[in-house]
Amino acid sequence: MKIGNIDFGYHPLFLAPMEDVTDIGFRMLCKRFGAAMVYTEFVSADAIIRSIKSTLSKMVIDDEERPVGIQIYGKDVDAMVEAAKIVEEVHPDVIDLNFGCPVKKVASKGAGAGLLKNIPLMLDITREVVKAVNTPVTAKTRLGWDCNNLIITELAEQLQDCGIQALTIHGRTRSQMYTGNADWSLIGEIKRNPRIHIPIIGNGDITTPEQAQEAFSKYGVDAVMVGRATFGCPWIFKEMREKLDESPAMNGSSESKKAVPLTLDDKIDILEEQLRINVERIDEYRGILHTRRHLAASPIFKGIPDFRQTRIAMLRATTVEELMNILEECRKRLSGM
Repeated sequence: MKIGNIDFGYHPLFLAPMEDVTDIGFRMLCKRFGAAMVYTEFVSADAIIRSIKSTLSKMVIDDEERPVGIQIYGKDVDAMVEAAKIVEEVHPDVIDLNFGCPVKKVASKGAGAGLLKNIPLMLDITREVVKAVNTPVTAKTRLGWDCNNLIITELAEQLQDCGIQALTIHGRTRSQMYTGNADWSLIGEIKRNPRIHIPIIGNGDITTPEQAQEAFSKYGVDAVMVGRATFGCPWIFKEMREKLDESPAMNGSSESKKAVPLTLDDKIDILEEQLRINVERIDEYRGILHTRRHLAASPIFKGIPDFRQTRIAMLRATTVEELMNILEECRKRLSGM
C-alpha cells in the first residue's frame, strides 16, 4: 500500500490520532512494535494560526517515528489552508483532515464530524488544502451524521475527486459517538467500488489480532487503523502483526513467520520505559500526566484482584518514584498469581 511516494508494505497497521493519547513517547513505542504509520494528536487549525504554544508542541516530530501524519481540524476554508501551510513546515509525511471527530466541543461548532452536515464546505476545505500544499493530503471521516444519513459511499468518491491520496473511514455515524458496533460492511463496499482508486483505511472496534486479520481478509481494506485498543498497550501492534504474518496470504511472502510473545515482565518494562521517555522529553509533572492514563488503562492489570484502588493511585501519582513503586507492586502481584 502506498500514499504518495510512501510505501507502507503489506497490510499495514496505523495508530489513530487521539487527543491526550498519541504523544511522541507513545508514538515511538507503537512504531517500534509494528505501527506502519503513527499520527500526532489532532490539532485545531485556529490554534495553529494563533501560534498557541500547547498546540504547536503537539506537532513536534522525531525522525525515528516516521512516517508520521499530522491531523488538523477546523470549519473555515482559509483557516484550514493557512494551518496546513504551517503544518507543512514541520515536514510531516502526511497531512490528514479530520472530518470525523464526534465530540461536542468540535462537532457542534461545525468542525470534525460536524462537517458531515455541510458536505459542500467539507469538499471546499479539502480541495483548497490539497491545492495549497505539496505534502500528501488524506482525510478521515465517518459513515454519516446518523443512521438516516449514511452518505459515505458518495462522499468517498467526492473526497477522492478533491485530490486526497487516502481515506480513513470510521465505521460509525456521528450520532453513535463510540457506542454500539462499528459497521464495516459499508467500508468494504467502498473498497470494492471500481471508481475508488485511493487506499481505503478501515477504523473502528479493532481490538484483537483476529479482528485486524478479518478487516483485511473480509473487507479488503488497504490498511487498518487502531485507536482505543492501544491505550496502555503499544505492543498490540506486535501481536496484530504477528497474527497477520502467520499466514503467507496476509504477509505478502511465501512462508509464515514464527513469533516470540512478550511476557508480563516485558510489558511492565515497556510501560516503565514509556514513563521515562515522557519525563525525559517533557518534565516530570507533564510526563506523568501523559503516561498515567495509559498505565491505568493497560489490559495487563485486569487480572489483579481489587485493582480499582491501584488504578486510582496510578491516576493520582505525581512523582516518577511513586508511579514506579506502583508498577513494581503490580509486577509482584501478577507474578504471584
